[in-house]
Amino acid sequence: MKRTWLSLIIALTATIFMMYQNGAFAQKPTETKAEPVKSEAKQDAKKDAKPEEKKAEEAKPAEAQSITIEIDKTSLNNGGSINVKGMAPAGKPVYLEVWAEPKVRASRFDAEIDKETGKRPYIFYITEEMPAYYKIFTPKDKKEAYEQNKKEGAKWSVSKALKDTGADVAYSVPAKIKIDRYQATLMGSVIGSRGELLTQMDEKENRRRSMQLTKARFRNIDKVLSPDVEVNPDGSYKATIKIREGLAPGKYFIVAVSDKNVKTKPITFENNISFPTMYLSNAGTSLNVMWPFLLVLGIATFGVLMGAGGGFIINPLLVSIWPLPHTVVAGTVMPTVLFSQGSGILNYSRIKFINWKLGCTIGAAMLLGGFIGPKLTEMITLEQFKFVFGWILIILAALMFWQTTPGYIEKNKREQAILKEFQKRAKESVAKKEN
Repeated sequence: MKRTWLSLIIALTATIFMMYQNGAFAQKPTETKAEPVKSEAKQDAKKDAKPEEKKAEEAKPAEAQSITIEIDKTSLNNGGSINVKGMAPAGKPVYLEVWAEPKVRASRFDAEIDKETGKRPYIFYITEEMPAYYKIFTPKDKKEAYEQNKKEGAKWSVSKALKDTGADVAYSVPAKIKIDRYQATLMGSVIGSRGELLTQMDEKENRRRSMQLTKARFRNIDKVLSPDVEVNPDGSYKATIKIREGLAPGKYFIVAVSDKNVKTKPITFENNISFPTMYLSNAGTSLNVMWPFLLVLGIATFGVLMGAGGGFIINPLLVSIWPLPHTVVAGTVMPTVLFSQGSGILNYSRIKFINWKLGCTIGAAMLLGGFIGPKLTEMITLEQFKFVFGWILIILAALMFWQTTPGYIEKNKREQAILKEFQKRAKESVAKKEN
């Protein structure tokens, strides 16, 4: 009987704790000012404190126990600036954790050699709960530490940057996301297999891996950290939060943090967009769709002229001009090429320039590659994608340029015959249409 009651008490305590962690007891955030939030550990300690300790606690100045936050506006139109101010315990730093409600996918394939074992782990990490926007604004006096981490370039580490700037006390939202991990094999990764799903990680490991996924998603340190909070000796602080164009629309949250036990409840603002700007949910970004439309119109015309559809040109341009993940670009270009290829097939068949036997043979190989490519794309970084794609284009360009030189054409009589036949059929096709 005692065990039953003990089990019920433990279960009830755990349930209440989880509900608290998930915000079940939190009040709705206000638009102008957020009340201070005390940690659960601090509240429990206060309950268990002796009467004299409670009196001493109550005698402390209010500003030493809490932090407040205010914002000057509650809505933006495709980005803008919001002024934040408030009061914090005197002499303590203030961090602003800002994140978007819309969520996107983030993934990372860990194939780096482990320093302890000397082996490659081949573990694929993926989450569907990464905030489309996430950033921590640190005190201005942390700028030197921020700049030191920024100098590391692509090798910068989220965990090191958070520790050096002290922002690890404010890092909380990505740390709680659900992360799946798969044990892949070398051959499996080559053909794009995620591998075997592994058990869930503990809280500490999940937090560490979330930092790696945060870097994989946002890539640059200036998209994760920014030393913009001005903190005064009396505890008052202010900052200007700049939300750039092209971010996700919807609700955004701001929390002011002084330490792990002193932080505000989230206050919110809305980021609105309107046509022709559209939100791409799986990319986690917004863009004016008219510019890609005009760009692809010209590329498709040129691409079909070459019998290629234009995908090999569209792909690198979309990745380079707009902040789109290479995985989304690769997938998006596939159906767009279908339209140009469909109209191209129809017109080329009319002038009898299609060899269906050869086309079906290489089409079977493309069908097989179509199953492998999408999964394999998940397991490479944007830098690796650009490196491989760039070299392929350079080699193809060099090969095609060599084949257009006068010396090559003179030696290759067969190509001259094909060119003459092409011109002949084109003229016959034009003559039939005129008649």
